Amino acid sequence: MTVRVAEAHAAEEILRVTNAAYQVEKFFIDTGRLDRQRLGELLWKGVFLVTDGMDGCLQHPSGFTLSLMIPAGLKQRVHDLLGPRGYLDRPQDLALYEYDGGVDKHAPDLVAFPRSTAEVAALVKLAQEFGVPFVGRGAGTGLSGGAIPREGGLMIAFARMNRILELDLENERAVVQPGVVNLDITLAVEGSGYFFAPDPSSQRACTIGGNVAENAGGPHTLAYGVTTNHVLGLELVLPDGTVVETGGKASDLPGYDLTGLLTGSEGTMVLVTKVIVRLMRKPETVKTILAIYESNEDAGRTVAEITARAITPVAVEMLDGVMLRMVEEATHAGYPMDAAAVLLIELEGIREAVEEQVEQVRQACTVSGAREFRVARTAGERDLLWKGRKNAFGAVGRVSPTYYVQDGVVPRTQIAPTLHFIGEVALKYGLTISNIFHAGDGNMHPIILFDARKPGDMAKARAAGAEILTWCIDAGGSITGEHGVGMEKSELMAKMFPPETLEAILKLKMLFDPNARLNPGKVLPTGRGCLEIRQAPLSAGSAVY
Repeated sequence: MTVRVAEAHAAEEILRVTNAAYQVEKFFIDTGRLDRQRLGELLWKGVFLVTDGMDGCLQHPSGFTLSLMIPAGLKQRVHDLLGPRGYLDRPQDLALYEYDGGVDKHAPDLVAFPRSTAEVAALVKLAQEFGVPFVGRGAGTGLSGGAIPREGGLMIAFARMNRILELDLENERAVVQPGVVNLDITLAVEGSGYFFAPDPSSQRACTIGGNVAENAGGPHTLAYGVTTNHVLGLELVLPDGTVVETGGKASDLPGYDLTGLLTGSEGTMVLVTKVIVRLMRKPETVKTILAIYESNEDAGRTVAEITARAITPVAVEMLDGVMLRMVEEATHAGYPMDAAAVLLIELEGIREAVEEQVEQVRQACTVSGAREFRVARTAGERDLLWKGRKNAFGAVGRVSPTYYVQDGVVPRTQIAPTLHFIGEVALKYGLTISNIFHAGDGNMHPIILFDARKPGDMAKARAAGAEILTWCIDAGGSITGEHGVGMEKSELMAKMFPPETLEAILKLKMLFDPNARLNPGKVLPTGRGCLEIRQAPLSAGSAVY
């Protein structure tokens, strides 16, 4: 059948394809790419593709060849390994895996659902055999594009590896698969007086494998630390399919700390298939405080005042006026609608010590200009306050069709100036920017509201986010505190680190993944000479190029 490409510079073209049109996701034209969105545009303009028996490629009379990213041979091997319900390849199904909680998108060509470490290793070996890029995925709640298949290819989703394998309460350990939901660990042990400390706001949905990949944090990291402080060992699959174990249940094992190295490596070095985590005893007493302010700056100064008094709460969260009104309307958690900012502060420990600290925190808040100081009287009031905080992102969705969450870090002494700068950026770009963040460690989460349907809004949101993160770097902070670099902030790495440091990071990545097929295009800047991480050049006739 004749295929007409309706473009001014293109003549009538005759192409043939082995797959039906609905299966054709992405092509490569010489060294350039015709992505799925572009193909959709051409199909909309009248391109028709039909089967004629050729094997996995489109040939053009003028000489170039288009090749399917996932060759038929690979799909058949995955089918043989996992069965007909062990993978997805229809465009309408793949569309569910093209995004995470951020703003970037790119669809995989095939999504596989292994149930065991052996199946993960087999999938990795298949990806290497066929020269296809591959990426792991948990629940897709990440906010930096870490699980987005930037180069397409094979996605290995861990949703079916979701078992708690062992609970060892005597030694305060648990062994879990990567698809276990974060909160489910606490639910499994809280009846015995234990809990799992890392608590990202998405803890009801996010999974441990993703937490390990991004070194996830949460509101209570101020006292308990981030994920790496609670991971003792890993079972993992290297990019060549080798299965390796690091660390273990015992503390302070000899040798290099490979567990620490790989926790936070953003899925660019290994795929994690089992995690040994630390469990903790519930505290004797918990007190949750809501301090209410007439200005952001007063709330920001309170954090420094609490630190100056040598008090370390387990959590200090801040919501500005824009955010707390959205949260209150959605959750009815008891936040004041007329305030400019609130601090949610939590203390825990021995009863007498906590009660004394409550009074010290009360003094710090009053001195800094708090208009009201509330202490939750019951567990129900405490849960309601935290419900408001942890459902904040969902509350934003009621107000804005799209939002862009940032993750910069500044020293605590720079919180107030940073909030002022964020306000200036909002005015500059004509955008609404609300703030909710871990004030105790200066981990800022400005939320940029915009409408992706309006031309130029996405570009403005990205530009505003880049300015805020650049400010964080200049203030002595970082471009990420817990969300990771991913594909969202990779170009800003060149502002954070000198070329020598980036080159060292690249060498470490290539030591684990010499073909650069595991989660390519993440963490390091792309298109910057020797610092560019892309798919390694493949031989002529490859299924990919």
